[in-house]
Amino acid sequence: MSFAETFKALADPVRRDILVMLKNGKLTAGEIAAKFDLTGATVSYHLSQLKKADLLFETKVKNYIYYEVNISVFEEVMLWVSQFSERREENVTIEGGEKNE
Repeated sequence: MSFAETFKALADPVRRDILVMLKNGKLTAGEIAAKFDLTGATVSYHLSQLKKADLLFETKVKNYIYYEVNISVFEEVMLWVSQFSERREENVTIEGGEKNE
């Protein structure tokens, strides 16, 4: 996983909306496209960018491709981001004031 690819994919609001839609379960490209006023080609492009960033899995079932969120990538990003809040918490005293270091 590349953080650069992940953040690039997450930078687009349509792709973020697609991920939110998929948090409740698998959907086909047609089901996803029905929620947007976009061409099929545009939705396909957004899905390909999300797949490129490993944010989506795809599963083929008969004539359909189902998309679902790859939670492990989000977990990695959250672990990376959490290091910044951990550092801040180390610098805060019980009273809520900053430590002098």
